[in-house]
Amino acid sequence: MAFLSDNKVVAPAFIRPVSWQGRSGRSYGLVGESLDQFAMAERDLYIIAKGSHVLWVGSTGELVGDPMSRTRFRLALDCADRVFRCLTPGADAERMATIWDLEGAEPVSEVQAA
Repeated sequence: MAFLSDNKVVAPAFIRPVSWQGRSGRSYGLVGESLDQFAMAERDLYIIAKGSHVLWVGSTGELVGDPMSRTRFRLALDCADRVFRCLTPGADAERMATIWDLEGAEPVSEVQAA
């Protein structure tokens, strides 16, 4: 369960988000989803990946409105091993820039204190 606050999704304490860094250097909080039970919510952005390689980024809007995105989505699901939901998808005006940024994203290696 997530809560909406000021246009940002806040994850409950039991979900541990992971950080990925976009092409621009911006850090994104992502929550892993079950690939076997993957179902998209209407307004959320999703990242389909194999390892640390992003295969597809988008939402239901891209699937409905863009035939090329649908094709890439199907191919991505065929070889993906993980799915993430973006915790801070951004405003609708920034959506395409966010998708572009996430298409080149990489996991941020987190240094753990001893």
